[in-house]
Amino acid sequence: MRMAVISDIHGNLEAFKQVLMDIGKSDIDDMICLGDNIGYGPEPEQVVAMIKNHNIQTVMGNHELAVLDQNYLSLFNPLARKSLLRTTKLLSEETINFISGLEPFLSRYECRFVHGFPPDSASIYLFQVSEDELLLTFKQMKERICFLGHTHRLEIIDFNGEIVTHASLTNSITTLNRDHKYIINIGSVGQPRDGNNSAKYVIWDSLNDTIEVKFIPYDIVSVIEKIIAAGLPIEHAVRLL
Repeated sequence: MRMAVISDIHGNLEAFKQVLMDIGKSDIDDMICLGDNIGYGPEPEQVVAMIKNHNIQTVMGNHELAVLDQNYLSLFNPLARKSLLRTTKLLSEETINFISGLEPFLSRYECRFVHGFPPDSASIYLFQVSEDELLLTFKQMKERICFLGHTHRLEIIDFNGEIVTHASLTNSITTLNRDHKYIINIGSVGQPRDGNNSAKYVIWDSLNDTIEVKFIPYDIVSVIEKIIAAGLPIEHAVRLL
């Protein structure tokens, strides 16, 4: 089986469309999204509609939580809070109802899919977790692989049963060890923060046990123009460059 895993689209319809086009040419059997489909970007309603139209299973991200919970929204920095307040006005009641029904995680194909950190957090960043906490998480994790997003950065963490090692992921194919467990941060479709502004997603090939990272170019200038036109913070437009 070949599975595409996407995350952090953040209302960036242009990036999402190009990623879907690439997925359509990649012999994919299934697709799962790790949340934060909204926030920062200018077309959150259209992104969610496309997710629904393509029947893509998606989990709850921290930006979805913020739209649903004003108390949680208050924890965001002022710019992100301003963006989310504007984002909420761009969402239909139907879309908000859809978001409210999202689960905090999915477990499929001996893999766990969560936005922030296993087992079910949408808000914990991978870089906030200590090595001791990582070790304990791996020992408690029932699934062999956990895919997550949230940081917008590519990373693979390997547990061989005794020690934890970290490595970066690049635009290439990584072969996994079937006796190891992994936490894989798949980067961001709509707002990468790893020094490369292409949209990112990964393909897991369960037969060959490989992770392939895809870097997909898209029309960034048009998205910047849409962010400004939508009245969203210009800082979130500049961040795309």
